[in-house]
Amino acid sequence: MKKEQMLEFIKAVKENDEIKKEFTSLIIDVLDLRRNEFHPLVFINGKPQIGENVYIGLFSEINAKGGEVIISDNCDIASFVSINVADSHKKCIGMETDIERKPIILESNTFVGSHSFIGGDVHIGHNSVVAAGTILIDCGYVPPYSLIVGNPAKIKKGYYLQFQNGVNDCDNKS
Repeated sequence: MKKEQMLEFIKAVKENDEIKKEFTSLIIDVLDLRRNEFHPLVFINGKPQIGENVYIGLFSEINAKGGEVIISDNCDIASFVSINVADSHKKCIGMETDIERKPIILESNTFVGSHSFIGGDVHIGHNSVVAAGTILIDCGYVPPYSLIVGNPAKIKKGYYLQFQNGVNDCDNKS
């Protein structure tokens, strides 16, 4: 196919919803992608519980296979995020016979920044932010309005409570 023909085809796909739907279906089948309500390039494994008004960015992975993942309403998960209940490193090096799986819960209105990893035994309270690039594993319960940042993750409990009245610590700096 010549470049001009390809450009005409792409234009036709963009302009015609029926062709776009058929083309998307073919791509999913050819690349052996799993269908989901978010996007063909969001990878969902197992049966996570995903609430209403949730956004999951491209190339993100939600792995709930053999475990529990709950993503509550109004969460925003950026691109290139991995949320994965499975930890196979002990099995791989001969210390365990099974893959370890622990639950992951994101309460409502949680934001997860790009290139973050959330592993098992994590429960993030509502209205919290996981900063871009954060690695969060086995931290247990994180209270609401927290900021979680870094590798290893540092949890700033209740960090966003200071903004509820329109005041932040930057306003008082000279």
